[in-house]
Amino acid sequence: MKKIILTLLICLFSLSNYAQDQITTELEVALNEEQYDNIISEHADKANDYSAKAIYYIGMAYYMKADDDNVLKLMDLSIQKDSTDPDAYFIKGMTYNYMGQFDNAISSFNKAIALNSNDSNYYSGLGDAFISQDKLDQALSAYTTATEKHKPMERPFTMIPQIYAELNQPDKALDAFYKSKDMISNESDSYIIALYNIGLYEFLKKEYTKSEIAYKELLERVPNDYGTYAKLIQVYYGQKDYKKAEPLKEQLYVAYDKGKLTDTLKSMFCFDQFEWNGKLIYAYERFEEKEGELYYKHIFYITNDKGETEFTIQTENSPISIELGGSKYVLGMDKNGTHSTFRYGFEEDFDYDDLKKTVILVLEEKIKAGASSRKSKN
Repeated sequence: MKKIILTLLICLFSLSNYAQDQITTELEVALNEEQYDNIISEHADKANDYSAKAIYYIGMAYYMKADDDNVLKLMDLSIQKDSTDPDAYFIKGMTYNYMGQFDNAISSFNKAIALNSNDSNYYSGLGDAFISQDKLDQALSAYTTATEKHKPMERPFTMIPQIYAELNQPDKALDAFYKSKDMISNESDSYIIALYNIGLYEFLKKEYTKSEIAYKELLERVPNDYGTYAKLIQVYYGQKDYKKAEPLKEQLYVAYDKGKLTDTLKSMFCFDQFEWNGKLIYAYERFEEKEGELYYKHIFYITNDKGETEFTIQTENSPISIELGGSKYVLGMDKNGTHSTFRYGFEEDFDYDDLKKTVILVLEEKIKAGASSRKSKN
């Protein structure tokens, strides 16, 4: 008789386990099929009777619906039934990150890592928590570890170069952007960001050929990225290959005429930048040409160490000068509330090297203004 009862108990236990396994499998399938509302409506009120993994899947349905409070409730219930599943702690950490409770997130990620130190996701989530607290060194360590795990996710590869950039370590940032480019999908926005930054950092190093390669690939992928047109123009000006820049300028003018340009490109674009006497100088070209009025066409912004404009030197189209048979543009300067003009003229097809040399002569005060006036407006 005892054997019969024991056999019945074993059978009942086996049936119960089978039913639980079946529910867990059904929930996993439903979650993969994104049936979040059905999972919640049919199973949430019965979660106490389910296995830890089944509860986890219900919690994941709430997670995908961004219902943070119920996510935490379900994950805690799952952990009560099985405290050895690192995924539940991971989802708690992700939820705390979304809620801005970063200390709680760090604690949850560390518990997940203690149970499984081989998952890239856990370290990436930890990195997110640290970076949200501006703990860049700890974030960098977590993201770096994430990249070293089996089948690492893409996010840490995109975050590491940004941290190096924030830490003002450009060489390490550039190396990390190259690695990011190699490791992430070339269909992602992060790939485009990596290309842009590779182009930028190589340009700043005066590695113009490498910069050109990055920017050209970017434009092949995003042909209407007009900001990159301007960057590539600067590359060609750095190489003194002005003819290569002309087709790009023409495309910017076409985009301007069609109203496609936004932000700073809406009125002008930077075509060159260079250093003089420790100051960074940005050269811009304006699109608009005011018929019969004075306007500035090419403007050199002289900046201080904070990146603020101290004064400008520019080519000025003066109707009076043209009426008197002078050049299309004369050189002028706005500095400390005073507008000055110089006896140097330039035609439409001027040689840029000549203009740049003349601007530098003005900066070095080797040529004097022909006329000056206070608070003139362009």
